[in-house]
This record gives sequence, structure tokens and C-alpha cells, in this order.
Amino acid sequence: MTDRAQFRAGDSDRDRVARILRHAVGDGRISTDELNDRLDRTYAALTCGELDAVVADLPSPEDLIGRSDDVLRMSTGRAKNVKQVGHWVVPPRIEVECGWGTVRINFMHATCPHREVSMDVRCHSLFADVWIVVPQGWWVRSDEVTTGRSGHVHNKPPTPPAQDGVVLRMTGHLDSGDVWIRYRRPPGTNVTLRA
Repeated sequence: MTDRAQFRAGDSDRDRVARILRHAVGDGRISTDELNDRLDRTYAALTCGELDAVVADLPSPEDLIGRSDDVLRMSTGRAKNVKQVGHWVVPPRIEVECGWGTVRINFMHATCPHREVSMDVRCHSLFADVWIVVPQGWWVRSDEVTTGRSGHVHNKPPTPPAQDGVVLRMTGHLDSGDVWIRYRRPPGTNVTLRA
């Protein structure tokens, strides 16, 4: 019987390994420099054994199902700012609690394995701001967010959503404060979306 490690690697095998690597950088297990190095090794690999060696020290996303990080929770205290930017893996649910301060969530370099992401936003102060940056083509549905006297959602997409774009469905309540949604064209690279 032939050892699996000797089998020739196919595109689906390389894609599986790339997915594990992107989850690992989003979890902070490897750096972006290490991600680039390992991706180079992934796409140069000829056998399944070579691919297995690239991720031998990393868990697969399937191994991590059910972890508490299926929800990203972001909260500001008094005059505190928090942010989620750079390379990260988008969970299916995001919860934002904003008192004083600013929450910044940037999806431009994120890996999003979901067609739809739900985000619950709650703001309680005039000094609360939530900034959300998404790639053009995403559809941010903010019509389910309720507002008090001084709460506002600023959401004006410059282009219609793409047929296969991610839907970011927002819910929650703004007693006061603002939610700003900005659509940006990715500089040279797009957010990776896995079916």
C-alpha cells in the first residue's frame, strides 16, 4: 500500500493548507512573514507529505470548531479605544459594546470564510464611535439597528453589492454615538472568501 505522503498534491490539497495558514495568522499562531514563507512552500509543494510538513505544528480550523472565538467581542471602557485590523479570520458573529471611545474594525485584509456575518452593535455615549471598513462589493445591512435621540448610522455604499459579496448584517441599538461604515477598494488584493 502506498503511503499518503507520497501522493502527488492537487490544487484542493494546497487550498486546504492555505486555509489552515490563514486561520493560524488570524489566531496569532504565526506572523504574516511566516505566513508568506509557508504559502510559498505550500504552492511549491509536489506531494501531500510536503504539504503536511508545512502545517505539522498547526491545528486545522475543523479542530477549533466550537471555540469561544466563534464570536469576536469588542468593548470599550471609559475613554478606551479598541481595534481589529490587519490579517485576521472573521468569525460568524461579532459583538460590539461601545461606551466612551472608539471601536475600529477593518475587513480589508481579513479572511472571511462566511457568506454572512452578523454584528450586534450597542453604543451608550455621545463620545462613542464605531468605524467599520469593508471592501467594495460587500453589503452592510444596517437597517435593523435602532437609534435613540443622538445615535446615527452612516452607511452609503458607493456601488451596488456584488452577487457573491459578503453580507454584514448589523443589529443592535445606539442610545447615542455614531456608526460609520466605509467602503474601500482593496489595494492590489481582495479579501479572501472561501465558499
